[in-house]
Amino acid sequence: MSKSQATQATSRARPLSPHLTIYRPPITMTTSILHRITGCALYFGTLLVAWWLIAAATSQHYFEFVSWVFGSWIGQLVLLGYTWALMLHMLGGLRHLVWDTGAALEKHTASKFAWATLAGSVVLTALIWIAGYMARGM
Repeated sequence: MSKSQATQATSRARPLSPHLTIYRPPITMTTSILHRITGCALYFGTLLVAWWLIAAATSQHYFEFVSWVFGSWIGQLVLLGYTWALMLHMLGGLRHLVWDTGAALEKHTASKFAWATLAGSVVLTALIWIAGYMARGM
């Protein structure tokens, strides 16, 4: 590499590309990453469902303990996250099914579809939790 002043001056002035302060990930990329993350989270959440079912089959005392864990504030937070992950992953899967037909592949339409997936997952999660609290009489 040249050691001239001109080469050194221009190489120092170049920005890093893509720089995190400049580059903004597209929503379709973000939802793709979230789809993968929620898929992994659902694996661990399903272990919690299996734990609950095993506790129900084991004994009354053990089932009450597991129900207490899930009823605590941290258990409720984990269940809320599990519900959201399930809804986001489900809607992401439906989005991919639509894409498999060749529809909604245009950049603008895919972006709208990604935003709808995120919004729909939040709305569905809220509706599920509201319905759950109403069914419990709270």
